Amino acid sequence: MSLFTKLHIAISPQFTINNLQTTKRTTSIPIYNSKIQSKHIYVSHPLVLFKSTMQGHSPRSLRSSIKSSLIDPDGGVIVDLVVPESERASRILEAEPLPKVKLTQIDLEWVHVISEGWASPLRGFMREDEYLQSLHFNCIKIKDGSLVNMSLPIVLAIGDDVKDQIGSSSNVGLLGPNGDLVGILRSIEIFKHNKEERIARTWGTTAPGLPYVDVVITNAGNWLLGGDLEVINPIKYNDGLDHYRLSPKQLRQEFDRRQADAVFAFQLRNPVHNGHALLMNDTRKRLLDMGYKNPILLLHPLGGFTKADDVPLDVRMEQHSKVLEDGVLDPETTIVSIFPSPMHYAGPTEVQWHAKARINAGANFYIVGRDPAGMGHPTEKRDLYDPDHGKKVLSMAPGLEKLNILPFKVAAYDTVAKKMAFFDPSRAKDFLFISGTKMRTYARTGENPPDGFMCPGGWKVLVNYYESLQAEEASPQQAALSV
Repeated sequence: MSLFTKLHIAISPQFTINNLQTTKRTTSIPIYNSKIQSKHIYVSHPLVLFKSTMQGHSPRSLRSSIKSSLIDPDGGVIVDLVVPESERASRILEAEPLPKVKLTQIDLEWVHVISEGWASPLRGFMREDEYLQSLHFNCIKIKDGSLVNMSLPIVLAIGDDVKDQIGSSSNVGLLGPNGDLVGILRSIEIFKHNKEERIARTWGTTAPGLPYVDVVITNAGNWLLGGDLEVINPIKYNDGLDHYRLSPKQLRQEFDRRQADAVFAFQLRNPVHNGHALLMNDTRKRLLDMGYKNPILLLHPLGGFTKADDVPLDVRMEQHSKVLEDGVLDPETTIVSIFPSPMHYAGPTEVQWHAKARINAGANFYIVGRDPAGMGHPTEKRDLYDPDHGKKVLSMAPGLEKLNILPFKVAAYDTVAKKMAFFDPSRAKDFLFISGTKMRTYARTGENPPDGFMCPGGWKVLVNYYESLQAEEASPQQAALSV
């Protein structure tokens, strides 16, 4: 796996970035009753101001003090669309006579994303002008004339019957999948949902078998509904994982409480193996070598929709917990939190969204892997996207100029050292590349990976999950045979 980080650095007057010496380098998911231990891993550390020892270079930026929120949120303010508790009763009364739109589970995940400010400065589901800018330019222009990255359309689809029910109303109530009132969408706008154009421009293909398309778009309505969002109560899932779902505001507060002088985020939707940990630990070492005193890792797994063969969220969170318990990552310098966004598997288009959202959460370093947000082509035996295009797009994407790229070597399993290590081309035959698909195959078939690939506690979580899954699949077959 080839990984690289994007950096935004507060630099002393004697230091410029040119002097860095870099090394080249679900629809329905099975239910799994994991027992996740809720442990507080928050530890405060004294803040030491960054002072570079490098001499003879012109200044790039100077800060008189260091805060963990080194990157301002897009638009300057984190959007918070949850109604104050004192006003919730009045909003519920106001919503009673309004036309209602029922949300799917994935719609609700987008409500969560918008309401907490992950998509700042977006304040609701996109109206047509925002949608077209996002779809065609991967960014939107805000009132001050500046551009913010917005590579994925965040929209709400409705059918002809719902459009007719709304009629001329300017506001609508939003109902959750269970029929409860979630919020109000104000000053609405309804416009045509050209699905083929949306799919082609977001994924670069209209080939059948794209997971998000199949589940979310193909059978969606022919209209899109945009407007300003108000959410009655904070979105909760009551799945035992809500304490992991920290909002951008909560994360920034935690970074500041810990007095972090650098925050680096790692986005993932797979279990953490020792190659991931090598890259995260190496990133922290690089930051320390650069003069930072208290870099904090945000281990930030994706928590929304994923394709059916991905490992479910509760299993991944239990596995991440074991990685911390086994000391593969340092609990004192790591925050584990869930990123609530659904997954598109849209490659270089989607990775911009992943980076942009972490800016709003306050992270100023971003680690991203080979073929980020990519997948195999749904109908051909090849990658859907060029594995190197994600990092190249991030280096050029409008609205992400706050970030800079630092490439890493490729990480693979060293069969001589019997551990994950940086790939050495001079002895290429000694290295084994284990993909996420291969890792899942090991666990599913009961075959153990090489020693040193993953911590024992984390691997046991995966094995237990696949054993329980196979038992569930076998039960109906046994019942049928019995009959």
